[in-house]
Amino acid sequence: MRKNRAMKVAVLILEGVVAFDLGTATQVFRAARRDGRRLYDVRVCGPGPVRSTAGFTVTPDHDLSLLETADTVVVPGVDDGTTVTDGSLRDDVRVALRAAAARGARIVSICTGASVLAAAGLLDGRPAATHWAWGEEIAALYPRVRWNLDVLFVDDGDVLTSAGVGAGVDLCLHIVRADHGAEVANSAARRCVLPPWRDGGQAQFIERPVPHSEGANTAPTRAWTLDRLTEPVSLEEMAEHARMSVRTFTRRFREETGTSPRQWLLQQRVAHAQVLLESTDLGVETVARRSGLGTATALRQHLHAAIGVAPSTYRRTFRQPAQTGS
Repeated sequence: MRKNRAMKVAVLILEGVVAFDLGTATQVFRAARRDGRRLYDVRVCGPGPVRSTAGFTVTPDHDLSLLETADTVVVPGVDDGTTVTDGSLRDDVRVALRAAAARGARIVSICTGASVLAAAGLLDGRPAATHWAWGEEIAALYPRVRWNLDVLFVDDGDVLTSAGVGAGVDLCLHIVRADHGAEVANSAARRCVLPPWRDGGQAQFIERPVPHSEGANTAPTRAWTLDRLTEPVSLEEMAEHARMSVRTFTRRFREETGTSPRQWLLQQRVAHAQVLLESTDLGVETVARRSGLGTATALRQHLHAAIGVAPSTYRRTFRQPAQTGS
């Protein structure tokens, strides 16, 4: 029923809000559309004006009462201090968050925003992610939380948490995908000029060096490969297209994407298969062939490994929103 109207997203900002995280939540959800209609009603709220990490003050249009009706509450990261270093949280914020969770709102955090959820007691006994750089300090403050500091994000059903900065983008797109399907999520990513999908279990970019800029990168080859998903593109062919040795190409590719060429290509094939399952009536064998996965058996295996469901189940789940959401 909720998919037939714009879902209400309340972005809760607190003192020391990370400006990038605030922009991520508002931008990605506002970019999600079907037939030109926005699928999320995104509003910013808080207990009052707050200073951001970027050196400017943010005055929210709404107070904490917005959390009383929100379908989803997003807490962006906060700078060092309060919930990050000493566990303190305003009573009115704690009460508002707990009330929202109790009535069934989906609770989401980006980066160190997980410390806010932990301080409110919403993560006790649950798995959660946060920025690796603050992980040990936050984990020591909130030992009842099952912290996973190696992944991009954790989806624990009604509570979702992400690692730092760019991982918040991945989590927001993951939520759009779960709510409205791969086609809407991919369209939102294109609108934001973002890669459409990184799996939540992928490792965080911990102290990863910036790729050398020598006039060559793997982006053109990635685009070339995406145009050939139905073909058996090999690692050697990708390296040849990039005019690099296999070893150099693999290293450069991992620096730029955080994953190997083969794993990235598999992720793109699975993502394309999801779009075909949602938007067409093609048989599973045909979907497998057109996405480059080869056989229906391979499609079932890879889709189940990625999201835990069979192709037929995925199609039943995500075809309905596309038919009733306009």
